[in-house]
Amino acid sequence: MKIERIPAGVYAANCYIISSETTGKGVVVDPGGSVDKISRYLEENSIEPVYILLTHAHGDHIMGVPELKQYYPLKVGVHKGDLEMLANASINLSSQMTGPTVGIEPDFTFEDGDFLTVGDLKVEVIHTPGHSKGGVCFVVENFLITGDTLFAGSIGRTDLTGGDYDTLIDSIAKKLLTRSDDLVVLPGHGPASTISKERFGNPFLRGRWT
Repeated sequence: MKIERIPAGVYAANCYIISSETTGKGVVVDPGGSVDKISRYLEENSIEPVYILLTHAHGDHIMGVPELKQYYPLKVGVHKGDLEMLANASINLSSQMTGPTVGIEPDFTFEDGDFLTVGDLKVEVIHTPGHSKGGVCFVVENFLITGDTLFAGSIGRTDLTGGDYDTLIDSIAKKLLTRSDDLVVLPGHGPASTISKERFGNPFLRGRWT
C-alpha cells in the first residue's frame, strides 16, 4: 500500500491518495483542489481511482470533486450527517471561499464501523462528529486519516455549522485515543503525528483519556 499527501487548493487541505501496489486500485480522500496535481500523480503511478471519500463536507475539502469526476468515473462517499452540507454551497462555505462554488450529491453514504473494500485495501470508517455532524476518520492499515477532527497538537474548530466542542473532544477521546500508540495520524491540514504524541502532547486532550 502507498499513501501520498497532496496539499490541495488555496487552503492547502491535505488530500490523500491511497493505492494498492498489487492491484493498482485506489481512493482519493478530500480533493479540495489542485486537481492537476492529483491527476498527474494518478497517471504517473498508474493508479485506477475507484472512490472519492470525504472526511467531512466543508468547501476546502470538496472543491476539487466535480472537476476530478470529469476525468475519472469515481463514486463519491460521505457520512449521512453531512449530506445537507455537501449539497448546499452556503452551508459548506464554498460560496465564501476562493475557488469553485460547489453543491454535490454523493453516490453513497457510510456509517460508523463500515468497511470499504477497494481491491486488497480495506478502509474502516470511524464517525467522529464535532467539527461537523458527519465528520469521519478513515483507518487503513496503520494509518488514521483524521480530516479536521484531529491535528498535530490541535483539534478542529467547532464554531461552524454542525460543530460542537464537547462532542468533538468526546469523539477524539473515545474513538481515537483508544487506538494503538503507533497509529500514524494523517490530518486534514499540517504535518503527520501519532496517537501516542497526541495523547500525551496535545494541550486540548490532556486528561481526556484513561
